[in-house]
Amino acid sequence: MALTTRLTERLNLLHPIICAPMAFAAGGRLASAVSAAGGLGMIGGGYGDAAWLEEQLNLVEGETFGCGFITWSLGRQPQLLDLVLARKPRAIFLSFSDPAPFVARIKNAGALLFCQVQTRRDAERAIDCGADVVVAQGSEAGGHGEKRATFTLVPEVADLIARRAPDTLLCAAGGVGDGRGLAAALMLGADGVLVGSRLWASQEANVGPRMHAAALAATGDDTIRSQVMDLARKLDWPPRYTARVLKNAYTDRWHGREPELMQVADEEAAKYRKAWVEGDPDGANTFVGEAVGLIDGIAPAGDIIRRLVKEAEERLGRFCP
Repeated sequence: MALTTRLTERLNLLHPIICAPMAFAAGGRLASAVSAAGGLGMIGGGYGDAAWLEEQLNLVEGETFGCGFITWSLGRQPQLLDLVLARKPRAIFLSFSDPAPFVARIKNAGALLFCQVQTRRDAERAIDCGADVVVAQGSEAGGHGEKRATFTLVPEVADLIARRAPDTLLCAAGGVGDGRGLAAALMLGADGVLVGSRLWASQEANVGPRMHAAALAATGDDTIRSQVMDLARKLDWPPRYTARVLKNAYTDRWHGREPELMQVADEEAAKYRKAWVEGDPDGANTFVGEAVGLIDGIAPAGDIIRRLVKEAEERLGRFCP
């Protein structure tokens, strides 16, 4: 059981599935499990906790893996890139700022460069910078992103790549929660998919049981794009990006009242950090996308991947005999 694409051939994978480098949730255990199952596991470098990153890297020693960074945050701690490159990752994944300052170091280390983009303009920049893989992320995705939808952004970027850089690979991200999403992404012109929320709901993800329970009880209607959680955590994200999370008491209270939240930022930041550490889905936010409505249980990452591929093969076989 395998789907062969340009992505699987170029990266020597069994399945065209990349684990999204979800900050903190995608640690070494999840990256290792995804790679062992035939995809490419990614560690989420998050906001630059060197000790945490070293700990997670130790869990995938000898395994094929990649590591993702929030690019504007990496710019403040560029030494973290060297820490990861010393472990010989298969790929480095950059998103949410200009990748140019890091391209030479990544390429010279022999790693593939993944650039996640949210607009056509960002895709053009990624191609100009020499991205090996462009990841077109639609707004359905959990966590940070923008406004374009996966269903239209992916084929537009596919056409752009075909004209300007035909050797560049394309992955679709945002809303891929089952085999139907994988099959659809391939039909839209992608070479593979980035899976976030569905692998967030895995046994190997660094996610607490209360957060998992909140996701299992939710539908896609229960998510919201907001800046509230970044203001609460005192993270200075560029204003063009918002994050998709589950609605909860915190977003109900503060979404639409951001100026008021800013006035009590110190107090609220302490409350939010405490709730995050405790895994409280009401006092902090559950970072999942619209695909949460497709999640029917917490399972081993390998089982999730095999199910995705089996469903996709069945769908593609039905319509493309």
